[in-house]
Amino acid sequence: MPEDLDGALQQLRPLLLDPDQLVRAVAAGRRRSATPPWRRVELRPIDLKDGRHLQVVSYDERKATTTNSAYGEQAGAEVDALLAQPFGNWHVQTTTETLQLRVTKKGLAQLHRKAEANEQQTGHDRAARHLIDPGDPLFRVLGAGASKRRQVDAFLRVLQAAVADADLPADRPLRVVDLGCGNAYLSFAAYRFLSEGREVRLTGIDQRPEMRERNTAIAAELGWSEGMAFVAGDIIDAPDPGGPVDVVLALHACDTATDDALAQAVHWTAPVVLASPCCHHDLQRQISAGRAPSPYGLVARHAILRERFGDVLTDAVRAALLRRVGYRVEVVQFVSAEYTPRNTMIRAVRSEGVPADPAADAEYDALVADWGVTPHLQTLLADDLAARR
Repeated sequence: MPEDLDGALQQLRPLLLDPDQLVRAVAAGRRRSATPPWRRVELRPIDLKDGRHLQVVSYDERKATTTNSAYGEQAGAEVDALLAQPFGNWHVQTTTETLQLRVTKKGLAQLHRKAEANEQQTGHDRAARHLIDPGDPLFRVLGAGASKRRQVDAFLRVLQAAVADADLPADRPLRVVDLGCGNAYLSFAAYRFLSEGREVRLTGIDQRPEMRERNTAIAAELGWSEGMAFVAGDIIDAPDPGGPVDVVLALHACDTATDDALAQAVHWTAPVVLASPCCHHDLQRQISAGRAPSPYGLVARHAILRERFGDVLTDAVRAALLRRVGYRVEVVQFVSAEYTPRNTMIRAVRSEGVPADPAADAEYDALVADWGVTPHLQTLLADDLAARR
């Protein structure tokens, strides 16, 4: 049940300041009425030459800033300042339990506790922390080597940031749909990561029946059949998820299948959308068939440059269209190009109550008019776009 926010935050304070019990804490997201100065803050105890300190790493859009405060008044002041910031979520791990605090739209707190043992690591030069331990049975069952594990970890960091920034329910299972899941490496990783501390229901949808059979067998081998289900079908005709969808994944869906997935996410009003496009033939064909606006004929003249520009233009208009229907959007590189050349991620978090931006709408309209293109996603979202004008 929701409770007084100040009282819930004060329950976190002694845990954040306990040098022997705190394992790690993360503050992220924002409240409906205000935005903190950092998108994410991490806290943990750290052993330095002059004793144990509280380390605080604050992330903004450009860099990370680290401070180490001695326990006592200095660390207390640091924690009080953070608790006063309008973060929407706190995730606190101690050696005996994990706490999740979420601030509701009404400014109340939903605080959940789960008894579990967490290992404290206070070394200054500790190895890079993996979001899923490389020795986890998941990787053995999937047959994933070091390269695939690094891709998984990079994806999970993008997912972690998006989920922390979204307004997700804490009083029911988290519902995740992976559209065009394929062999579902990242579906399984997302389920494993998100199910730490809460119940998750994940549905994977793919055209190929053999993928449904393979992935269903893997879920059974891992003991996850209750939380994971796989369906054979088209993205655009995805079955009714049976309730609100919280997270939509579309990872390497080919060409306009990515647009189909984004449109489904919008129609479901999913708070979190992560899409990693694969190929971009639709706008490339339209650019090739038309006439490039001056002076961009120099770009469109060469097939390889025209193809690469088509990639950029496609994802730029996708991001713009998602913004027009109420999402905060970032386009990021989520993994090094040495692992896959298709390493762009569209990360979108729904933001209720954001007014339409006529200037941005006009800029988008001018862009597609100049190039003489009609993005597939624009067609799929025609009714949603009209409702926002």
